[in-house]
Amino acid sequence: MSINFKGIIPPMITPFTEAGEVDYGKFEINMRKWNEDELCGYLVLGSNSETAYLTEEEKLKLVELTKKTARPDRIIIAGTGMETDRDTIALTNKAADLGAQAALILTPCYYSGAMNAPALINYFTKVADAVKIPVMLYNVPKFSHVNLPDAALKTLARHPNIIGMKDSTGDISQLVRFQALVEGADFQILVGTASAWYPALTLGVRAGIFALANTNPNELSKIQTYFESGNQSEAVALFRKMFVLNTAVTATYGIAGLKYAAHLLGYEGGFVRCPLLELADDKKAEVKEIFRDWI
Repeated sequence: MSINFKGIIPPMITPFTEAGEVDYGKFEINMRKWNEDELCGYLVLGSNSETAYLTEEEKLKLVELTKKTARPDRIIIAGTGMETDRDTIALTNKAADLGAQAALILTPCYYSGAMNAPALINYFTKVADAVKIPVMLYNVPKFSHVNLPDAALKTLARHPNIIGMKDSTGDISQLVRFQALVEGADFQILVGTASAWYPALTLGVRAGIFALANTNPNELSKIQTYFESGNQSEAVALFRKMFVLNTAVTATYGIAGLKYAAHLLGYEGGFVRCPLLELADDKKAEVKEIFRDWI
């Protein structure tokens, strides 16, 4: 099965209560608001969803709620990568039964030094052979400390049930190399950071999964609209503004900053889950100043 991705997808934040419980009501409020935004789909259980801190029961409930509330014309991706092939297959198939249409699967990373090309080819092949929905590779060395080897990508891109990847490195030279490796395959590369959005568009990328899409999906979508209509000056100008916001909610202030920015822009950020810390008041003031033109 091939899925044609075009547009913006948020790795949806998971609001927690102050006591650390998943606030499903606030999650649903966000879903209904995102339904009105310019998006092509939703990623539930992404890195910015604090998925590493969620139980299986919570993960599956969030997938179910996403399916229940999502616009029917939009794709639902679930981040279902675990450390073993067995656990990944089991979680992916449960998510598929609840409505997920594709699985974003992180490179296993606890034994990062052993995750060479043969190990990753073996792992992803076993997973892709056994799951009910198409697989997308998730390359995010910032968190996993594993950068997908060229040899692994070249092989895996030709598996009939591996349809694409999210590359969150923001490395444009690597993106160009990756595109050459998958040339001729039915395989789509999505960029995973808004800081690379405009350069990626110039290289033929058509979709992205961005933390900033939680707060500014319409502006990110407008960059693509400007680009595709030939209005390069407007696309670049808006990209430069989004670049500053993206740096704030990813590299500088992290998930707590992203959630506070979401709150400022009318979404339900909620609390982070321990061991993450809430944003200090002085940092909140800094985020508010950065986002002042968008509030």
